[in-house]
Parts: sequence; C-alpha cells; structure tokens
Amino acid sequence: MKRSLSILAQNHPGVLQRIAGLFGRRNFNMESITVGGSEREGLSRITITVDGDERTIEQMNRQLGKLIDVVEVECLEGRAVLARELMLVKLRPESRTRADILAIAEKFGCAAVVDAGAGSVVIQVVGEAERNDALLRLLRPYGIAGLGRTGETAIPQGD
Repeated sequence: MKRSLSILAQNHPGVLQRIAGLFGRRNFNMESITVGGSEREGLSRITITVDGDERTIEQMNRQLGKLIDVVEVECLEGRAVLARELMLVKLRPESRTRADILAIAEKFGCAAVVDAGAGSVVIQVVGEAERNDALLRLLRPYGIAGLGRTGETAIPQGD
C-alpha cells in the first residue's frame, strides 16, 4: 500500500544522504522524495512516498526518529492530507493532433501549456499523482518526448 512519510529535519549537508541511506540499508524502496523549506527556520520538510505494509512503515518511523538530525517523523496514512505533484510533459505533436492535445490539457483544468514551439509543446500539470497518471494515459498515444515528475509533497489538512 502506498503511504507518505513527512519528516522534519535539520537543513544541513548530508542529512538527506543519511535518510536515503537508511532506506537503502533496509532494502526499502522510495517511490518518490521531495525536499524543501518548512515553516521552521533551519528545518526542511522531506516527503517520502513508499509502498509498504503497516509494520514496515512503523519500523521506518522508529529508525528515522533515531537519526540525530531528524526532528519529527509522521506517517500521513489515515489522515486528511493534501498531496500534490508537479509534472512536465513534452510532446512533439503533428500539426493535425496539436489541437487535440491542447483540448485535453484544457479539459483537465490542472494542466497548462507552458511552452509551445514549432515542433513541441510542454504541458505543466499540478495535481494528485493519480490524476496526473490519468492525464498521461490520455497523452501517451500522441507520443511523449520527455517527462519530469517531482514526486508528491504532502501536508495534513485542518488544525
């Protein structure tokens, strides 16, 4: 089952390497990882998406909590969470299919054309990973020339 871990950690060199190393030593795969500033000065918010059972996630929580630079670890499973991912999709449409691609992007609402040239179109998508996957399924028949995904970043909803 896919789960998200939210980690608040010191913003120092090597912290991310130690966290990623912990996953590697336990032979546990991260599906995505995002890192950025947090609401607290000097701390970064790290969101890791993993596929694992409850026992494995609990074990990773305990192990992460033992790292000296980790301030807080929270499993976001079972909580109301806002999760989004940024995706950039580059297509090289034929002139007859260009309008179809633009219509698909417009219908999705969370997608916008951010670059259009004579031979290519780049669509930016911000949304839930599942919705982004659905858009990709619609765009694949047109030939995807490039794809970049940030992975999910998440935060609990409400108070």
